[in-house]
Amino acid sequence: MKTRKAQSAMRGRKRSGARAAPAAARRAAPEDARDPPRSNALRSGDPHLERERSKYAEPLPSRELILQTLEAQGVPLSSAKLQQLLGISEAERETFERRLAAMQREGQVMRNRRDAICLVTRLDLIPGRVQGHPDGYGFVIRDDEGPDLFLGPDEMHKVLHGDRVVARESGTDRRGRPEGKIVEVLERANQRVVGRLHSERGMLFVTAENRRISQELLIPPGDALNARAGQVVMAEIVVQPAKHAQPIARVVEVLGNYADPGMEIEIALRKHALPYVFSRAVEKLCAKFTGRVEAADSTGREDLRKLPLVTIDGETAKDFDDAVYCEPRGKGYRLIVAIADVSHYVGHGDALDGAARERGNSVYFPRRVIPMLPEVLSNGLCSLNPEVDRLCMACDMTVDAHGEVGDYRFYPAVMRSHARLTYTAVADMLANPQGAAARGHARLMPQLAHLYRLYHALAKARAKRGAIDFETIETQMLFDAHGKIDRIVQVRRNDAHRVIEECMLAANVCASDFLRAHDHPTLYRVHEGPTAEKLQALRDFLKGFGLSLSGGDTPHASDYAKLLARTKERPDAQLLQTVMLRSLRQAVYSPDNVGHFGLAYESYTHFTSPIRRYPDLLVHRAIKSVLRGKRYAPGSWQELGAHCSQTERRADEATRDVDAWLKCYFMRDRVGETFPGTISAAVAFGIFVALDDVFVEGLVHVSELGTDYFHFDAGKHQLLGERTAKRFRIGDRVRVKLVRVDIESSKIDFALVDG
Repeated sequence: MKTRKAQSAMRGRKRSGARAAPAAARRAAPEDARDPPRSNALRSGDPHLERERSKYAEPLPSRELILQTLEAQGVPLSSAKLQQLLGISEAERETFERRLAAMQREGQVMRNRRDAICLVTRLDLIPGRVQGHPDGYGFVIRDDEGPDLFLGPDEMHKVLHGDRVVARESGTDRRGRPEGKIVEVLERANQRVVGRLHSERGMLFVTAENRRISQELLIPPGDALNARAGQVVMAEIVVQPAKHAQPIARVVEVLGNYADPGMEIEIALRKHALPYVFSRAVEKLCAKFTGRVEAADSTGREDLRKLPLVTIDGETAKDFDDAVYCEPRGKGYRLIVAIADVSHYVGHGDALDGAARERGNSVYFPRRVIPMLPEVLSNGLCSLNPEVDRLCMACDMTVDAHGEVGDYRFYPAVMRSHARLTYTAVADMLANPQGAAARGHARLMPQLAHLYRLYHALAKARAKRGAIDFETIETQMLFDAHGKIDRIVQVRRNDAHRVIEECMLAANVCASDFLRAHDHPTLYRVHEGPTAEKLQALRDFLKGFGLSLSGGDTPHASDYAKLLARTKERPDAQLLQTVMLRSLRQAVYSPDNVGHFGLAYESYTHFTSPIRRYPDLLVHRAIKSVLRGKRYAPGSWQELGAHCSQTERRADEATRDVDAWLKCYFMRDRVGETFPGTISAAVAFGIFVALDDVFVEGLVHVSELGTDYFHFDAGKHQLLGERTAKRFRIGDRVRVKLVRVDIESSKIDFALVDG
C-alpha cells in the first residue's frame, strides 16, 4: 500500500498532466546550473537560530527563515534554488526536504504544477481542517481563525472529516456563508475507521461510527475478513476519496455484535484513536519493577512514614495519587499534601514516558479505565496504597487562620499511608464524631478534625478571593450482575470532597508559584475570562431579567460569583447559571501564564495527579530540576500544552459517547412512558430536555412543539412561536413522552405531553 505522501505525489502528477522530473534532474535545472559557492549569511542571521540549536545538533534554517526567504524572493522557488539561497549542504538535503514536507502538510507552503515551492499566503489559499456534518456537507475550519468555509456535498466527496486541506474562497452560499473549493489535500486524517458492516445487493460497505464521516467505505469481495453484515469492524482505508470515487477499505478487525457487553467502549477507543495497548518496550520496562520500594530508592528523601497521612477517594478508586496530613501550628495549620512520585519511575524520553505523553491522561469509562500508566505503576508502585512504603513529592505548607498559604516547601520523601478512606466514610465521621465510623478510626479523628477546620479557613479565603462555584449535577451509572445499567444516580458532593479539593488547590497554587518564582517554564492550567463578544451577549441576555454583571469590560471572577449569589434562590437560577457558564472559555494547558479566571488565581498549575495526567508529571520533573539547581527541557512547552489540551478533549468526547450509548440502551425498553424534566438547551431544530431522577437527556424536535413556526433566538437561548408567542427556554419545566430510541446514533427523541 502506498503511503499518503506517495499518493499525494501521484495525484499531483496526474493533475499536472506531466511527469515530475527526478530529484537529480531538478537539481540540474538551468537556474541552478552555475551552482555558486554556498553562503551561510542568511542562516547566520536566522532569528530563531538558538532555538534550533537547542533542539538539533546540526541546526537547519528555521521555518520562519524559510518563509522569510520565500517572501523576500517574491516568486515561487525550486527546492534546489531555495537550498542554494539557504546554504544547504549535500548532507542536509534529505532533512531539509523533510522540513519542507512538514511545512507543506501544515499549509505553510505548497508546490505548484512545476514543483516550485510557493507561499500559501501569496496564493490567496486558505489552509485548514475539514469538519464534516452527518448530512453530507462540511466546513474548512481555517488556521487563521477567519470565517469557516462552507463545503457542499460535491466538495466533501473529495475528503473525509479531519483531513487537512488548502482551499480557496469561491463565493457565498444561499445563506450568505463564504463557500470554499478544495485545492489540495495536505494530509489524510483517517487511515482506519470503526463502523458497521452492511450488505446491499451483493455490495459490502462500512458506515462509520463517527457520524461526521458521511461517506460509505466500499469493501471489495474477499476483504471483509469473514465479518457478517451488522457486525462492528475496523476498516483500513486503502484508497482515499476523490472527486469521482468513493473511499475503498478492507476489514482488518472484527469487533463483534453491536449489543455485545462493552462494545460501546471498544468503539469509542477506536473512533477517537485512544491508545489502549502498551507496547512491548513498555512491558519490558515494567518487568523490571519489583512492586516494592527498594532501600536505595529512599536515599536522600525525607522520612514521613510515621506521620498519619491518609488517602481520601471515591469508593471505586484504585489509583491513589494524593495523601494529606494536617496539624495545628500556632493560630494556623501545617498542611502536607503528598503526591505519588511518578517521575522517579517514568524517566524522560523512555518508553513509559512516550506512552504517557501519547495518552496524555487516563480515561475513565463506566466499569473500565484506560490508564495513562501500566497497572504495575498506576495501581501499584505509584499508588499510595495503605500500609506500604511509597515514594512521594511533598508540598509542606503553613496556612494561617484566614486560609492564606504562607511558607511552603517541596521535597522528595518516603511515606506510608495510614488508611485508605472514602468520601462517604469521612463525611459521616465529620458529621457524627461519636458514630461507628468515627470510633473505627479513633486514632485518625484528631487530624481529620484539623483538616475540617482548615477546610473552613480555605473556603473563606476562596470566597474572599471571589472564585466561581457553579453547581453542576454529576451522575453515576450503577450496573447489575450481567453488566447492564440498573439505574443512574446523582452523585452529591459532600464536605469530604470539599476538604480534599481545597487541599489540592493549595498544593497546585504552591507548585505554580514555586516554578514562577524560580523562572522555570512549565505548563500552567489557564482559564481566560469571557471574550468581548460573549461578554456583550451575556449582558444583553441579563438585561431581559433586570440583572447586570459588574466589572465593566474586564470583569473578575468575583463579579460572576456575586451575580450567582444574587440569583441563587430565583426560580430561573438554572437558566442564569447555564448562560453565565457558557460565556466563559474552556480551561487549557499553556506555558503562557494568563491566570485562572474561574478559580480567581493569578497563577495555577496541575501538580496533584501525575498518575493520570501528563502535565502533572511534567510539573513534578520541573520542580525536581529546580531543587537540583537545573532546568528541565522536555521540548516545546507550547506544543506539549496543545497536545495535553487535545488529549483531554479527546477523553471527554469518548466518555460522552459511551455515556450516551449506555443511556440509550438503558431507555430502549421505556418507549411510551412519560417523564418530567427541564429544558437543558434550545437550538434551531428543537429543545433538549433532561429528565428528573433518570438523568437522561433527549430531543424534542421543533416539529413537535406545536402548530406554529418557531424561531430560535440565540441571544435569549429560546425558541419563540411566531403566532402563539409560546416560548421554550433553558430551565423551563416540561413533561415529555419517550417516542424513539436509536442506539446506533445514540439519539433519544421525546414528544411534549399536553399540560
